[in-house]
Amino acid sequence: MVLLCIPETARQIPSGRFRHSKETWGPRLAPDVMKTRRAASASPSDHPRAGESRETEMAIPPAYADLGKSARDIFNKGYGFGLVKLDVKTKSVNGVEFKTSGSSNMDTSKVIGNLETKYKWDEYGLTFTEKWNTDNTLGTEITVEDQITKGLKLTFDTTFSPNTGKKSGKVKTAYKCEHVNVGCDVDFDFAGPSISAAGVLGYEGWLAGYQMTFDTAKSRMKHNNFAVGYKTRDFQLHTNVNDGAEFGGSIYQKVSDKLETAVNLAWMAGSNSTRFGIAAKYQLDSYASISAKVNNSSLVGVGYTQTLRPGVKLTLSALVDGKCINSGGHKLGLGLELEA
Repeated sequence: MVLLCIPETARQIPSGRFRHSKETWGPRLAPDVMKTRRAASASPSDHPRAGESRETEMAIPPAYADLGKSARDIFNKGYGFGLVKLDVKTKSVNGVEFKTSGSSNMDTSKVIGNLETKYKWDEYGLTFTEKWNTDNTLGTEITVEDQITKGLKLTFDTTFSPNTGKKSGKVKTAYKCEHVNVGCDVDFDFAGPSISAAGVLGYEGWLAGYQMTFDTAKSRMKHNNFAVGYKTRDFQLHTNVNDGAEFGGSIYQKVSDKLETAVNLAWMAGSNSTRFGIAAKYQLDSYASISAKVNNSSLVGVGYTQTLRPGVKLTLSALVDGKCINSGGHKLGLGLELEA
């Protein structure tokens, strides 16, 4: 007689095959190996496509005012034609931020100055801002963010001019979440408030926005603007129509880590007035960059920015009229930024 010994961990099933437990048959796989196998067996749709990330899919679209901002920054930042400008930023021990700026116009010799203080109470999502300028205008701004609901920002803005006695007040609301960025502002005036609203929808890089302003005192629409764009990490396209009469568009391209380019185009309906410009910014190294731009009026602008030391930045700029090179009229600019 032959006795067949079967382990207690093995159980016979109707098919005649033996089913075994993990503890008896074979070594247990390490957790990292199991994760690797699961990742390899996942379908391609579970992974982002090349050049794509989860952050891109979940991105919040910009506000309407920020559509095409990357191209505008290439045209505007790094220049200060006809101005001598000084900007100072600092922060106290208790968290109060101070920002002071002053500029002198070389043509008119007019000096303009601004002072701003800001304090953030992070525990309650509050920001208090006080402003003053050389026109003797005082401003106070209180902002509440992400307190009522995540993504909601409320701002109460008031200004007062002691010289003229003029007062103004504005209530701003903004809400942003996945695929949506909307806002509504109410500007209070003695004649009647004006209401401004804007919204941007975004999906897979495509953007569509609308902006309007309604004057309740005159019961008419003051602004009626529409914009469409496409945005990726290195490329942005923006087109807009303002009041059905002004058409514009811009293209931003980040060619490499050091080179950024932009193209701007605008024209008015019913006229031959067309504006066209090309701009570029090149990062020479981690401390210096050079900018250049030219438009269809033959105005050529050049700017050079140098970080002298951490917190100290110098900007030199020049504007040359290509049509009147020998007759003068060119402008120079000097800017200094201090931050501590």
